[in-house]
Amino acid sequence: MGRLDNKVALITGGATGIGLGSARALAAEGAKIALFGLAGKPLDDAAAELGALAIAGDVASSAAVAAGIAKVEERYGRLDIIVNSAAIQPYGTVETMDEANWDRVMAVNLKGIYLTGHFGVPLLRRAGGGAIVNIASVQGIACQTNVAAYVASKGAVLALTRAMALDHAKDGIRVNAVCPGSIDTPMLRFAASENLDGKTEDQVIASWGKAHPIGRVGSIEDVGNMVAFLAGPAATFCTGGEYKVDGGLLAKIGVVLPD
Repeated sequence: MGRLDNKVALITGGATGIGLGSARALAAEGAKIALFGLAGKPLDDAAAELGALAIAGDVASSAAVAAGIAKVEERYGRLDIIVNSAAIQPYGTVETMDEANWDRVMAVNLKGIYLTGHFGVPLLRRAGGGAIVNIASVQGIACQTNVAAYVASKGAVLALTRAMALDHAKDGIRVNAVCPGSIDTPMLRFAASENLDGKTEDQVIASWGKAHPIGRVGSIEDVGNMVAFLAGPAATFCTGGEYKVDGGLLAKIGVVLPD
């Protein structure tokens, strides 16, 4: 018996990366899975792998999210867990990024969480409570250069997580955020491909891994395991929190002492 038997989980961005890792971890605990993402082979393949409900749509669209939540209710009759993993990370400063790209980052990374909550919280309440896990980032706490929109959105995700936790504690709904460091995902590999400087993609990723005291980048399983913990019965006193899965990245300061 799994710790999440008879529970239903909706994962946005669930076709790839951290969303897929989260879906796998929840399914391994017995949850029934609904994957919300852009139409295409990755979504179809992930749904087939997990025996999941595939919902094609744009997480920034109110109509699409409302319809997706309705499909979950129609298929499973309830909703217990929401994992908000859909995100994009274009490069740019406030000077160089155009307004359309800025607005799109905020729509996907932040508004998408509002929309799944707006339409999903009533179902969680009806189920007697549940859990929402928002995938933020260490870059909501400390950041690199040239990703102004992304870091602004992830900082806002952390603030929104606290607000949701307070607003819905009375409903038995726990809301937490996970802050991954560098995780081997399609998003990270895209970033590596943009910063090769004569190296291979794997060499760039390995060099980024050295910035983490553990000595490697993380896996989608590393994050999925934390998501499953926060969604499950072992975390019933956890809400409004920010949980780093970063290999010790933010525990380190930049001062290097001699050996």
